[in-house]
Amino acid sequence: MTAPAPASPAPFSSWSDTTAGYVVERRGEAVTLRTLADGLVTVHLTATTSGQRLRNLGEPYEDVTGRLHDLLVPGAFLFCYGPVYAEDAGPWLQASHLVFVTGPDGAWPAERPGWWTDQLRQLAAFYTRAQFGEGEIDFGNYRTDLRNSGEKSVRQVQETDTISRMVYGMASTFLLTGDERALTVAERGSRYLHDHMRFVDPAEDVVYWYHGTELVGGREHKLFASEFGDDYRAIPAYEQIYALVGLVQTYRLTGSPEILADIEGTVRLFDRFFRDTRLGGYYSHIDPVTLSPHEESLGPNRSRKNWNSIGDHAPAYLFNLYLATGEERYRRMLEHTFDMIVTHMPERSPQDSPFVRERFHADWTPDHGWGWQQNRAVIGHNLKIAWNLIRMQGALPKREYLALAEELGKSMPGVGLDRQRGGWYDLLERVADRGRHSFVWHDRKTWWQQEQAILAYLILAGHTGEDDYLRHARESAAFYNAFFLDHDEGGVFFTVLAQGIPYLVGNERLKGSHAMAMYHKAELCYLAEVYTRLLVHREPLDLYFRPEPGASYPGGLLRVAPDVFPHGTLTLDSVTVDGAPYADFDAAELTVRLPESSQPLLVKATVRPAPPRDA
Repeated sequence: MTAPAPASPAPFSSWSDTTAGYVVERRGEAVTLRTLADGLVTVHLTATTSGQRLRNLGEPYEDVTGRLHDLLVPGAFLFCYGPVYAEDAGPWLQASHLVFVTGPDGAWPAERPGWWTDQLRQLAAFYTRAQFGEGEIDFGNYRTDLRNSGEKSVRQVQETDTISRMVYGMASTFLLTGDERALTVAERGSRYLHDHMRFVDPAEDVVYWYHGTELVGGREHKLFASEFGDDYRAIPAYEQIYALVGLVQTYRLTGSPEILADIEGTVRLFDRFFRDTRLGGYYSHIDPVTLSPHEESLGPNRSRKNWNSIGDHAPAYLFNLYLATGEERYRRMLEHTFDMIVTHMPERSPQDSPFVRERFHADWTPDHGWGWQQNRAVIGHNLKIAWNLIRMQGALPKREYLALAEELGKSMPGVGLDRQRGGWYDLLERVADRGRHSFVWHDRKTWWQQEQAILAYLILAGHTGEDDYLRHARESAAFYNAFFLDHDEGGVFFTVLAQGIPYLVGNERLKGSHAMAMYHKAELCYLAEVYTRLLVHREPLDLYFRPEPGASYPGGLLRVAPDVFPHGTLTLDSVTVDGAPYADFDAAELTVRLPESSQPLLVKATVRPAPPRDA
């Protein structure tokens, strides 16, 4: 009689994953972590578990494999990567590698004074080296596309927006460091935009910007309308908006009247051709010949408004233009854009979604059929709205602004945050199905959406004092610094997988492209340093300016506020001009009356939090 065949064993199943959490306790080789979802998991150390400390760009690798037991103390925050085994009793997590963010002292590295400034220096060095080598700063050699290593691609294209984004990064580097080479890049890039990418329409008294140029046979061929697929053969508002991002930041430093004239001409373009004077807001696209938003040639972009055409004015250039000039017309423009956001973008239907609506017809009817967006939510845009609404509270407090900012700040972690691994997702369905907001294409994470989270929760924490906001800011900064910094080639990765592994496929393998330049990375470094120093730790901060002779600042006043803060929040502690103490400044208004000079001046301004009013 044949013996029965033995029962088949259960199929072996395993995968590798990342877990973020706080150490609760260690018992031998088993470590209990509290995750971002406030759940408990146990990870198991092995004889081959390795560890490192979180490091900044430019810092050496610090191996702590021999000290794991000393660092696995209660409260320490870390990332654990390793195999996950499917077992009947539940998943069994093996620790292959640990990244320690905090240690026994409990300090968060990204809150160390100068962390973000040092990172910005490294980014500036990477992009300067990639575009110009070690020699002359010549923007004729600039290229939009950069490979992962920083090497230029064969595509001979210079896009206006990516040049302007690099200019922004270099101007911001100078603001925090006084680095003269960074200022040289910013000034020469601004001049190049003026000479090569600007179109002046004297009949309409406006300035608009070419999409870019392409070098064909050594000759410059202008690309007037957009070459990007979503905007092909149109003039999109966001391209004109981001053409100003570097110009305005450079104008803050130098007061150049030529740059200011280009900025004002572009603002007139927005007012005359993009703005809907009847129902409010700004159209997303205009025809390159008639400058009308209503032409059939615009196809699906005809008579449309979107998040970018409304909301991107403020962070890209308008806050900084208001900071530099103090002019009421720019404060009113800011107010208009934020009024449109709080009026039209939050979901008001019975089937509420936690996400804003992003695309609209001319009459503000939501457009849920446009292109890739459909009825979908970009996590970073929701976080960006929260961040910028709190900034706007510094220029014009409104209950509606604060209410929406806090509503988004409180709801986004439940729908957009990866509460196992850390980090923020990209695109989700706005309406929940089967109890969740499904991923549209993937669960990857992009660099710029992490930026929005870090800045949103830093400024929310500073404005409200709520611990949950500060925790989200710290955890978001930890994920970004642990997984997006490229310590081998330099710069920042475009995308990582959910686990934090770099995703180097297609355009997402590039360090420079239509979608990626220096802007978001530099903006993060600049404002994270500002918010951490001034709002979270209430420490002084030095800022640098280089006004040129004949600088065109309204009233002859250099305005040195690092960002839009409520009046009375900051004070100007001291000023030096060309290294010598200087006393002609208004500490409360954060303004400096510039001395007469036939040479550029180096102004160093030290700002600090103002003492409490009842002190």
